[in-house]
Amino acid sequence: MHYGEIKYFDIANGPGIRVSLFVSGCPHACKGCFNEASWNPSFGEAFTEEVEERILQALDKKEIQGLTLLGGEPLVPENLHALLPLLRKMKERLPEKDLWCFSGYRYEELMQREGKEKEEILELFSQLSVLVDGRFHLEEKDLRLLFRGSRNQRLISIPETLKSGKICLYAE
Repeated sequence: MHYGEIKYFDIANGPGIRVSLFVSGCPHACKGCFNEASWNPSFGEAFTEEVEERILQALDKKEIQGLTLLGGEPLVPENLHALLPLLRKMKERLPEKDLWCFSGYRYEELMQREGKEKEEILELFSQLSVLVDGRFHLEEKDLRLLFRGSRNQRLISIPETLKSGKICLYAE
């Protein structure tokens, strides 16, 4: 996996001050995307264990609330597979930090995955606080929205959704 950027003090992609990892590779090609360069899976730098460690060290600061995954598309199966070791280490070393993920896939699409891909989604969801789901729709762009770009996108509270069995939105 490659990544295009890491923001170590981000206040735009989730609550509080966050570390945000912009992965490379996206099949959605949304019209009006703010990060078209990230569509190419080879864009940017290789994601290595050294990069993982830099992210974990950045997260291990009192003022950092959590990690946000975006891109590109973090939940392309190859990207998710590459991210899971980082997320396992984060859960072990920094369990108090929250995790947000922006994805062009809808929650329902992700839950329809099968086999190893489904296992990996469920592992991610066991740690995920909020999933911002849905492709960016230029015709529904709204700059007043919190933590998303278009009205079709949802802020889903994953713990509440998994517990209730129905989609529960994050209270803004």
